Amino acid sequence: MNTQAYDEHTQAICSDFMTIKEASAWASEYLNKNVTVSNISYLIQYGRVKKYEINGNVHIDRKELKIYYGTYNGKRELEWKRKLGDDLDWHLSFDYLKEADTTKHVHRIHPYKGKFIPQLVEYFLDSHTDEFKTEVCFKEDDIVLDPFCGSGTTLVQANELGMNAIGIDISVFNCLISNVKTGKYDFFELNNTAKKITSELKEFVRKSKIAGFENELTGELSKFNTRFFPSHEFKYRVRRNQIDEKTYGKEKEIEFKKIFNSIVDKHKIQIIQDKSNRFLDKWYIKSVREEIEFLNESINAINNENIQNVMRIILSRTMRSGRATTHADLATLKEPVYSIYYCKKHGKVCKPLFSILGWWERYVKDTILRLYKFNGLRTGTFQLCLNGDARNIDIFGEIEKADADFAELVKNRKINGIFSSPPYVGLIDYHEQHAYAYELFQLGRKDNMEIGPLFKGQGANAKKSYIEGISGVLNNVKRFLVPDYDVFLVANDKYNLYPEIADKAGMKIYKRYKRPVLNRTEKDKSAYSEIIFHLKEND
Repeated sequence: MNTQAYDEHTQAICSDFMTIKEASAWASEYLNKNVTVSNISYLIQYGRVKKYEINGNVHIDRKELKIYYGTYNGKRELEWKRKLGDDLDWHLSFDYLKEADTTKHVHRIHPYKGKFIPQLVEYFLDSHTDEFKTEVCFKEDDIVLDPFCGSGTTLVQANELGMNAIGIDISVFNCLISNVKTGKYDFFELNNTAKKITSELKEFVRKSKIAGFENELTGELSKFNTRFFPSHEFKYRVRRNQIDEKTYGKEKEIEFKKIFNSIVDKHKIQIIQDKSNRFLDKWYIKSVREEIEFLNESINAINNENIQNVMRIILSRTMRSGRATTHADLATLKEPVYSIYYCKKHGKVCKPLFSILGWWERYVKDTILRLYKFNGLRTGTFQLCLNGDARNIDIFGEIEKADADFAELVKNRKINGIFSSPPYVGLIDYHEQHAYAYELFQLGRKDNMEIGPLFKGQGANAKKSYIEGISGVLNNVKRFLVPDYDVFLVANDKYNLYPEIADKAGMKIYKRYKRPVLNRTEKDKSAYSEIIFHLKEND
């Protein structure tokens, strides 16, 4: 090929390739809306489009970019921005993440309603800047406060970033979760303790009637479901309305219940407990309750408090999975289920748990592995969650009681700022979601001291109380902050309460970040955003 022909061939190949700046201009014209250089860089960074090195510069293929804007994620981004506004920060959607990323290492050692993902914390604490985050507010070895600590996400991510962190929570169980996540352990002792307790539980179950009962029930149920609910055929016919799922499911539930009752009678199993006035009485089948009590006694006998607390978290997680309810109602309990039932979620007849041994074994392995993974990432910084009311707690005094070295550091340097997600108005009862743990471990509840709980509703009085509560927290904790502090609060402020909250706290809203919330658990998947408020001292 001669030189002229080669140049023409090269030009033809490169005609569909654009620099990031050129791609920004092309996309803006193609979509008839502003697409920034940062938007294009985001697509490259997270693999939405491929980057090509041409003459030492980054280029992208026009055809690939056009295809992206026709994909589900591309269409969703454009549609959501149309509905929610161009100020929607798609960087904060984290749509490129898998569930394994948002629940990495210790972030999944115990379920918790209302927690934010660790990547959101990293975004605001780390040292990067972009089109929306134009300044860095925190650096390594800073001290960060989360006065609504929840399950400790801010504490964990601060540790990974080499920052010290303090949490405060009114719920003693939330503090337990947070401190277990950030605790340091002798993994040899932790493993041996877990193996010993698991072995004892296996022996306890072996000696009970429940093992034989479970084996026979599981076998009969498997044969029944294989016959009447062949997965592909059954679901195929339901989707085409060839089977009335509700009627057919109920018929087969009644049919198998006769088999179930005969197996119960054969093994002389008592299913329902004698009392039903407490949570542990009402929501657990008798054999499960007995296993829970056995594990609790074994855990209470552990001498090492740190390891004892890990075992309590594992037991609590196991208890949550062992409640007598349907698979579909595990997150929001309705009525106890003590017998077999047609399960719409799985398209077959299912049964409640009669033994928690399997879940216990699974969560023991998973929890220790997650703690071990985090241990390999942790930095030599301080993290501590304090149990108390953030509206009046003496942070320095409470840290002094727990860790003198950390207390000295905090007193000398004060706290650099806050990253937190306050409770929303009338959304969650934070104590009640872990009622089983409070009851078993005999932990003191402070439901009436929660800010914005579900049981107080979302009326005028609830909103007024919420404003007073959040502003009261900010007024109390800011005396422990450096003068030029930065406060970041994640909130779905649909009632526009935060301007008044900031004013009552002597702060100003310096900046707002509008975040699209993609991974919602509700059935409503419509366009939805929350605000991250950046507050500073009001001059």
